[in-house]
Amino acid sequence: MLKGFKEFISRGSAIDLAVGMIIGAAFTQIVTALTDNILNPLIGGLFGQPRFDHVGEFTIHLAGDPAVVQPGVLINALINFLLVAIALYFFIVMPMNKWAERSKKNEDEAAPQQDPQVTLLEEIRDELKAQNSGAEK
Repeated sequence: MLKGFKEFISRGSAIDLAVGMIIGAAFTQIVTALTDNILNPLIGGLFGQPRFDHVGEFTIHLAGDPAVVQPGVLINALINFLLVAIALYFFIVMPMNKWAERSKKNEDEAAPQQDPQVTLLEEIRDELKAQNSGAEK
């Protein structure tokens, strides 16, 4: 049982997933700090409220207990999501794509090129085969 778990956890995809989760959690804290300490005060200066939690807030009275609906909380969550997505794209996805493109280009350059004489001889051979098969019919 432990051997199977060890094999599973040793796979690259499981380790990549764990690293991604840890980095994502740490990055979320960075974005939250950025939002709470920089963006929200700027928004507060522009709109009069530093957070959107109470924007569009209303209360529904059903069966005695009031229910508070806060669409502003969704707006805050969307802002945080967009900030995380944009930052991940520019700081992780784009550099990884450029790195993969460069490594593929280097692999293509490193691939051995066939000697032009060998290519010419192969073309002559193929042409002779085609002529011989046409003459036999």
